[in-house]
Amino acid sequence: MALTSTRQLLLLLVALAFAFFFLSLMCYPRPFMAISRGDHLADCDLADGEWVRDFDGSGYTNGSCPLMLEHNCGKYGKDQDYVNWRWKPKQCQLPRFQGKVFLEMMRGKTMAFVGDSVSRNQMSSLICFLLLNVEIPLGAKNEDEDTVKTWYFQSYDFTLMQLWTKFLVEAAEQVINGTGTGFYDLHLDRIDMSWSGKLPLLDYLIISDGHWFFRKLYLHEYDKLVGCVYCSEGNLTDFGINFAIRKAFRTAFQFINKCEECEGLVTVVRTFAPAHFENGTWNDGGDCSRTRPFEEGAISLTATEYDMRSAQVEELESMRSAKGGKGFGLLDVTKAMMMRPDGHPSSHRDFMGMEGFNDCVHWCLPGPVDMWNEMLLAVLKKGLIAT
Repeated sequence: MALTSTRQLLLLLVALAFAFFFLSLMCYPRPFMAISRGDHLADCDLADGEWVRDFDGSGYTNGSCPLMLEHNCGKYGKDQDYVNWRWKPKQCQLPRFQGKVFLEMMRGKTMAFVGDSVSRNQMSSLICFLLLNVEIPLGAKNEDEDTVKTWYFQSYDFTLMQLWTKFLVEAAEQVINGTGTGFYDLHLDRIDMSWSGKLPLLDYLIISDGHWFFRKLYLHEYDKLVGCVYCSEGNLTDFGINFAIRKAFRTAFQFINKCEECEGLVTVVRTFAPAHFENGTWNDGGDCSRTRPFEEGAISLTATEYDMRSAQVEELESMRSAKGGKGFGLLDVTKAMMMRPDGHPSSHRDFMGMEGFNDCVHWCLPGPVDMWNEMLLAVLKKGLIAT
């Protein structure tokens, strides 16, 4: 009798164990699966949405990541309510960043962020996410007068690079009497080799740019001065900022597409993320003191910043349609970031020799910029779907 009861108890325990196992499979997603055709995220427009209240945060905090530098807004006294908002696409839920999933996808790979200091801002966010899941990476290793930095995540044999460039194309600052003027000569048909020379090393390239174009520029093509941006010379045509940024991205995309040593390279274009200066600009007292996101109706999709985004997207679509082209993806963050005037450091930062200037260009960490990496992971997962 006792033996029968023991057997019945064992059978019950085994049945309960199997039931728990199968319930866990149904309740928790399998993290390393690509998005299926039936998943709403596969066909969701991640760029069209709104910021909704969310108090769960990004996962890391302003005290857990050593790479925030001047973007650690909480450390410098900014009210941290800006972290309590989450991007919600209208058609789906944007999954939270999964560091281990990302690192498994990147095992044995090299990824580079190419662009200006806002590109570095995104990469810092990514590293802060990854530090929750892996040991502190080896690095940063500096090369080429600080235009190239490298981090190595040994456990995953994953290399992350920062390739800094002002304009993507070749540029030289005009100097008068030994002093830089802040005006640049841009050669729109010549790629900046400081970053493009690294392409054969890469598996993934996250490319962006834009903020350096808001200044006086003299535009050259085929060794001829063809026009300018923000100039008043009567003998030159001011083509405007969109012309210059379109040409620069076109040259970059063409160079990437023609790179014979770049087999398998995947390029993801991160669209322009606007500044939010009010009552001036960065050098004449401008500030960004708002404390809540804008609602969708408060932004203009005919603004210069959105026009810049459109130029980038149009050049990307043109390259995607080219026969035999390499893989190109889109990280469309412009609309979402136009709605976040509250997410910049403003005066809450390490000034690092820039006292008196408010930062309404870069983004607080943690903060709205973390959404870019959640979107990046979703875009990379989309690329795993078999066609």
